Amino acid sequence: MPTFQELGLRPELMRAIADLGFEQPTPVQEKAIPKLLSSQQDLIAYAQTGTGKTAAFSLPSIHQIDEDSKQIQLLVLNPTRELCLQTSNEIRKFIKYMPKLDIISVYGGDPKYKQAKQLRKGAQIIIGTPGRVHDFIRSKTLKLQNLTTLVLDEADEMLTMGFKDDLDAILEATPSEKQTLLFSATMPKDIRSIVKKYMNQPVEVNAGTENISAENIAHTYSVMKARDKYAALKRFADYHPGIYGIVFCRTRRDTKEIADKLIQDDYSADALHGDLSQSQREHVMKRFRAKQIQLLVATDVAARGLDINNLTHVIHYHLPDQNEAYIHRSGRTGRAGNSGVSIALLNTREKNKVRQLEKMIGKKMVQKSVPSGEEVCEQQLLHFVDRIEDVKIEEVEIAPYLDGINSQLAHLDKEELVKRILSIEFNRFLEYYQDAPDLNYTTKNSKRENGEKRSSRGKMDRYYINIGSRDGLNPGMLIKMLNRKMSGHTFRIGEIEILRNFSFFEIDQGLKEDLLFAFRGAKHKGRELKIELSSEKRKYNAKSNRSENSAFPKKRKRKKKKKKRFFK
Repeated sequence: MPTFQELGLRPELMRAIADLGFEQPTPVQEKAIPKLLSSQQDLIAYAQTGTGKTAAFSLPSIHQIDEDSKQIQLLVLNPTRELCLQTSNEIRKFIKYMPKLDIISVYGGDPKYKQAKQLRKGAQIIIGTPGRVHDFIRSKTLKLQNLTTLVLDEADEMLTMGFKDDLDAILEATPSEKQTLLFSATMPKDIRSIVKKYMNQPVEVNAGTENISAENIAHTYSVMKARDKYAALKRFADYHPGIYGIVFCRTRRDTKEIADKLIQDDYSADALHGDLSQSQREHVMKRFRAKQIQLLVATDVAARGLDINNLTHVIHYHLPDQNEAYIHRSGRTGRAGNSGVSIALLNTREKNKVRQLEKMIGKKMVQKSVPSGEEVCEQQLLHFVDRIEDVKIEEVEIAPYLDGINSQLAHLDKEELVKRILSIEFNRFLEYYQDAPDLNYTTKNSKRENGEKRSSRGKMDRYYINIGSRDGLNPGMLIKMLNRKMSGHTFRIGEIEILRNFSFFEIDQGLKEDLLFAFRGAKHKGRELKIELSSEKRKYNAKSNRSENSAFPKKRKRKKKKKKRFFK
């Protein structure tokens, strides 16, 4: 493997690289940098998070920048403001000995007028999110006529986040004579269309299979009922007292809810999601990097661009909607030669996804049991003993008190003293886990809980939902809604009845907990959805479309009083 000295970068860059302690390039750097230094050809690089791709595209791009010109020559597009800041910080380290170069970051969450003021002063390098960059192009604050290099970093994620129109507009506004570099972990159809339309015979570099950190990650999963996921999360956190990791949830609402629960239960945790302001986000990340927070509960979008090398665990509280995102998540741990653990908490209907994930990561996922209460207590006690053994004793500070302490505890032998010390630390903890239930899902547990025989697997449950034809609902729309909300589950849909004000549908038995959880807080055209299990088929009046048990009871008909008639 070549060293950085052999790549041919300018002396100022080599000096900065030496200060950073870099000696040998990573696989993606080794493949990309020589090609970009020797040619102006467009390039596509398949590279995952943590492979050193920022240096792969920035070093050769900076090498070719004209320092004497204040025109924008390098534009790097990132999906999130966190990644923008991270990329900017890394590039600043590389241009440490190039004082004429300026770099500006533009992203949502900060006032536009401040960023616009910086742009008017001029800079050679711009790092930005597609939305904010497009805004400045439309306002003619950002002019790209002299652009020589455009970098699309985390291109697949930018499309997932809905930046397709912004990317098209930005690419249309850039000169045709430029070098376009596209870095992505996956190559979905939309990216292929961008490549075909805007790139000129790009050379491809594949470093995805050479991500060394992936070999250091142990991929595990545990299966439980959906309602037991939070309890299982706490078990794993307690079983690993030194845990320092990220818990991934599907939505910002779930993220906030899980983080709030953990904080209430005295865990060192906080949330990272899209509703946070930039200052709030930076405060959370500062505390997390300082290890004042052990568990960061985050969405996929909010966690993009986090660069922390010593995470011990990544926990998938919910599996991502796209399997590729599992690789991005897991790649947050096992970096810089460290080992890491990826734990997927699966409900009973998600286990079928394991094989898909195994094919993608190229290794076996090991099923692990959710730790029992006894196992958790044992680990906590051993951890406490390790802390006692490793504690640094300050003789000068405690010496004045030792005689009095020894005198007061003289009647206790060593064994009794150890018991009392452990009891002080663990009485409440041991009491909490006394008779703790088994959270692992088994066929035996399932039969016992549901009171059903194996032959009942073919049966279906009937549900009520509070929207109907007046809300624009039709069978096809309801099926799409169920498939979207229950992503990752395998199930059959039976009879569907769409009425005016509400509807009924049938779905495989045993999904009540998962279904109600999936639709929690869901809305249709601004109206909150309510789903209930119907124990018996509700009868309805076809004429009025009102259920006898529904939330829309039929009005009582007033009886007409008969007029008395008098006959002669």
